[in-house]
Amino acid sequence: MSDTVNTEFVLDMQRKLYRWSAADPDKRYADLFNIVCDRRTLLRAWERLARNRGSNTPGTDRVTRKVVEEHPDGVAGFLEDIRQELRQGIYWPQPVRQRLIPKPGKPGKFRPLGIPTLKDRLVQMALKLVLEPIFEADFYPTSYGFRPGRSTHDALARVRHRLNPTSAGPSRSRYVIEGDIKGCFDAIDHHVLMDRVRRRIQDRKVLRLVLAFLKADIMIEGNLRHPVTGTPQGGIISPLLANVYLTAIEERYKRWIPNPRDKTRERGQQRLQADYKRGRPGFYVVRYADDFVVLVQGTLQDAEQERLALAQFLKEELRMELSMEKTKITDVREGFDFLGYRVAQEKLRSTGRCVGMLFIPKNKSQLLRDKIKAKVRGKPTGFTLADLIDDLNPVIIGWRNYYRYASRSWREFAKNDWWMYWRLKSWLGKKHDKASRRKLRRIYTKSGGKSSGWHMGEKKLARFADAKRLLYPDRGLRIPNGWNATSDEWFQKGADKFWEATHALASL
Repeated sequence: MSDTVNTEFVLDMQRKLYRWSAADPDKRYADLFNIVCDRRTLLRAWERLARNRGSNTPGTDRVTRKVVEEHPDGVAGFLEDIRQELRQGIYWPQPVRQRLIPKPGKPGKFRPLGIPTLKDRLVQMALKLVLEPIFEADFYPTSYGFRPGRSTHDALARVRHRLNPTSAGPSRSRYVIEGDIKGCFDAIDHHVLMDRVRRRIQDRKVLRLVLAFLKADIMIEGNLRHPVTGTPQGGIISPLLANVYLTAIEERYKRWIPNPRDKTRERGQQRLQADYKRGRPGFYVVRYADDFVVLVQGTLQDAEQERLALAQFLKEELRMELSMEKTKITDVREGFDFLGYRVAQEKLRSTGRCVGMLFIPKNKSQLLRDKIKAKVRGKPTGFTLADLIDDLNPVIIGWRNYYRYASRSWREFAKNDWWMYWRLKSWLGKKHDKASRRKLRRIYTKSGGKSSGWHMGEKKLARFADAKRLLYPDRGLRIPNGWNATSDEWFQKGADKFWEATHALASL
């Protein structure tokens, strides 16, 4: 069966599910299991899975993509075995292998990463292909995390937009509540989550699969742990389930923010305007996964009362705890951290108007330098400069592409380029027994000048300043997700690129 046939079947199915869900918010789906088990769905799930480098990371059964492809029955036999297990009702998830990943900038702290088996990842991918368009129709426009077609920069653009002046005058957002939930993904209550899933899904076999993945054992250093709360970080379906759960936060603020089926921004803005005229506070939430901020149209006292009310809401509705010491209330003019950027409202010299601006936090540049320093020190002088360039370029390019939307980013880029030049000059000096700078430039630069950067053959060290500063646009409510877009080409070529962008934050 060709890749085109699989793609067309799945895309057509997803568009129908999305359209039906968007048209009827109370619709419950009773016959989805057959779609999950369809050979075309499983094949499409395998295609998506095989493109991911993680497909060669083994779970507790030690099976990888390479092992499957080298088996006599190959991929077709592997998929057919899974299909028969699902059909016969004997499929059950295997234990998840857990690894601890160091948190950037937090020495001694780790993030647990669950690695399901390849078979379980495939079934999760098939489930996700079917369930995602159903729930996507219910997600609020101000939620951006792990959703097709959306990225961290979309969330930042929305916050920046709310701090900009309008035709009615300066922005009325005076304070921001920086939300922080204690151990969010580990604290997700299975009962509450399944109740929210059942609002849309009636198929008992699909519900049984979702619950089985939530209850899957976790293998930690040879010992099995039976989870009673949480979604395994690393599971393919986990981000979708987390969004289903955390949508309750947007529901709390639905009076003031755009709703899922609103065609324009006007309704929420009109309610904010009405509350302002009556002297009532208004709140506007922007969320990316478990990171969220609440922009407050009101006084400091209003913000403090809302923080207490939000903590009570999370405790009662989601059985989660808001970290009061980390959930700060900040004046927007002082600035606050969100998704790796520093967001602040500053006055433009040219017009004198206060606008929302994005900056590169100082600690992010320092974390970058620490990471590069460790990579340089980890390369003995027996390695070539080309080897070091291959190791450093992905870090440099990823960092500069993420922060190219920051105001005055060129200044930080220039500082980093200067620092990188001397860092590699020191390494090359040790490699060539303290050779002079002139000799090193003659060997490792094309024009013999500092501005040309370090080269070796066809390999050139990437420069931060090569990324020109851009203004990321606020794309509004109708962001294409592949099901509300009119172009198949966008979905096939663009969606995967956006999905990669949403994971870029993890490396910062």
